[in-house]
Amino acid sequence: MKALVISGGGSKGAYAGGVAQYLIQEEGRNYDMYLGTSTGSLLVPHLAAGQIDKLYNIFTSVNQNDIFSVNPFVIRKKGDREFVSIDFLNVLWQFIKMKRTFGESKSLRRHINRNFSKEEYNNIIANKEDVVVTVSNLSKNRVEYKSIKDFTYEEFCDWIWISCNYIPFMSLVKKDGFEYADGGLGCVVPIREAILRGATEVDAVVLESEHMEYNKVLGKNPFSLMINLFGHLLDQVERSDITIGKLAAKNKNVKLNIYYTPSKLTENSLIFNKKLMKSWWEQGFEYASEKHNLDKSNKIRIE
Repeated sequence: MKALVISGGGSKGAYAGGVAQYLIQEEGRNYDMYLGTSTGSLLVPHLAAGQIDKLYNIFTSVNQNDIFSVNPFVIRKKGDREFVSIDFLNVLWQFIKMKRTFGESKSLRRHINRNFSKEEYNNIIANKEDVVVTVSNLSKNRVEYKSIKDFTYEEFCDWIWISCNYIPFMSLVKKDGFEYADGGLGCVVPIREAILRGATEVDAVVLESEHMEYNKVLGKNPFSLMINLFGHLLDQVERSDITIGKLAAKNKNVKLNIYYTPSKLTENSLIFNKKLMKSWWEQGFEYASEKHNLDKSNKIRIE
């Protein structure tokens, strides 16, 4: 059974879309199971439903208003460069309302309903083995995996949304008596979960460079520094997930193919720039093509 796993990564999900497009359309990969965390959870239902062209249009046209109902960020331009800083007015308003997060992402929940239809949900239920999204149950301090087979259409849309809620910048959601947030807070790349669910071959798209050796520019205020700190912590979770996934694959004799980004794509993946996301999608497609051509060349040399 073949599985496609896509990590968290915010706007960098466009890159994963390009990789997935190449694997499915050019390599003819027919996956039985799809697993995603955060932005990966937005991607996998559309990929499972075979809606790649639709997914491209969604991911290369999304903007801040499609994600945030209360946006804690403001983008300032200096020449050709964009800088991210805090939107003090919106954050202050959140404090006045006694909210526990700097921003709210209810717009994203509506965006999911508009773009992932009940017909697509039913198509997946009928034709695919499984689609699974990762969430963090903060009340119980554990990671949970939500299968499309276990929930109604509206419930599963809720879990997709919850998987993407990168707190404290997005919504903290109470569901079934527990408080939930972004799955990446506990598991960024659910490779091991795919293997536990019976995958015999896994293609995993990791939205970070393999060696991550670069000098990060730290924020100049407490808010932007917090973003850097959270990014650092998630990088460590991601490395751990990959190591655990590799060990699980070796132990179960599962073929594991990992697709990284060739370089650091962005310092803040919560900023959605249409031009950049179109470029990342194309980069993902080209990277997957180059990787497969190189693998084929090496295989021919060995033979």
